[in-house]
Amino acid sequence: MLKTGLLLLGCLLSLQVAAIEPAELVSGAREQVGVTLSYDPAYRRIGYPGGDVPMQTGVCTDVVIRALRLQGLDLQKAVHEDMAANFSAYPKQWGLKRPDRNIDHRRVPNLMTWFKRQGMALAVTREAGAYRAGDIVTWDLGRGQTHIGIVS
Repeated sequence: MLKTGLLLLGCLLSLQVAAIEPAELVSGAREQVGVTLSYDPAYRRIGYPGGDVPMQTGVCTDVVIRALRLQGLDLQKAVHEDMAANFSAYPKQWGLKRPDRNIDHRRVPNLMTWFKRQGMALAVTREAGAYRAGDIVTWDLGRGQTHIGIVS
């Protein structure tokens, strides 16, 4: 059984960070279908800011990162800057002593923390009608694994 984790409305992302259009966010995610073909959670050194793993590979967070980057929000930079200033506010399950701009934005619990810290998290609901195209949602897959996606 999946547990609902956190609901983030795509339209709320425009409040403090960038003008995010839900339809364009969905489009940005859908553009990756057929391009990003393999799951690869490997740690990689990537450029900063604007770094990415190869487009043909990635994990669930990479879909969200790429779709938001097309809207002008670089989660790599935003998460890294917030973690550098507020490291104690972020999960510690990876045993890091400081932020790592290569991987931090690719971890669902870090994104959940960042969205919440930006005032973008909303209460979880079981009402299907509350979810709209462009909403970013996270959920618990069990065994300590979380997942993130964009409602389309």
